[in-house]
Amino acid sequence: MDIDVLGALAVRENGISITPTASKPRQVLALLALHADQVVPVSALIEELWAGEPPRSARTTLQTYVLQLRALIATALEQGAEEDGAGPRRTAKDVLVTLPGGYLLNSNDGTSDVREFDRLAGKGYRAMDAGDFAGAARLLREALSLWSGPAFADVQNGVQLDMETRRLEEIRLCALDRRIEADLRLGRHRELLAELTVLVSRYRAHENLHGQFMLALHRSGRRGEALDVYQRLRVTLVRELGLEPSAALRQLQRAILMAAPENVVDAAENADDRLVHAG
Repeated sequence: MDIDVLGALAVRENGISITPTASKPRQVLALLALHADQVVPVSALIEELWAGEPPRSARTTLQTYVLQLRALIATALEQGAEEDGAGPRRTAKDVLVTLPGGYLLNSNDGTSDVREFDRLAGKGYRAMDAGDFAGAARLLREALSLWSGPAFADVQNGVQLDMETRRLEEIRLCALDRRIEADLRLGRHRELLAELTVLVSRYRAHENLHGQFMLALHRSGRRGEALDVYQRLRVTLVRELGLEPSAALRQLQRAILMAAPENVVDAAENADDRLVHAG
């Protein structure tokens, strides 16, 4: 089974889509696919579908959605068996398994973009810790390339999927932050300017990204623009959150204001280590 959730939902068995078009069965599959090979409790599925106000028929209706998914799985298994010229090796119940308290989607050691992202990002973080910035940038860029859009982009999110979408976005931002840090340490500040221009516009209160943009601008000889970025962020934080920029970002701003190269380097390294996502 091949599972993609980092963008549009796509789940394939034997290369054949088992992704339903109906909204609620799609939600069920999305949650099962994200937690493939783990039991997803019935209670979590019911909360996802009905947000704390389930009808009396909730369990029966959920079972109906499971049957619909199994019908799609059975079709994919049959088509795959016909192409292989062999009998079905697995049944739909072997793929979407009923267990005490919940359901499990058996991926049969298939692919998952979330698992691959976690694997590559983990290797990238370890490369950063070892001082291998080129390797870290490459690995984290490869991990981020698995994203084709927001997670579950074409799925109607309930409580559970909304929470998971936020979690996945947070780990994507973490990987993005570290990849940009690696590129900055490699002296790629000019190459980052266009990307960071878009990112600080999208994440208007994200301190790390603003600090990285300030540093890239300063290193590109655009000191005034770097200071403008700080002022715009400060206005946003004060107006929307009632907060001043962090001490690390203030230190970076002062270093750029004083135009002391060694101070900017020290402040930037401190900001890389200490800035926290505020948006």
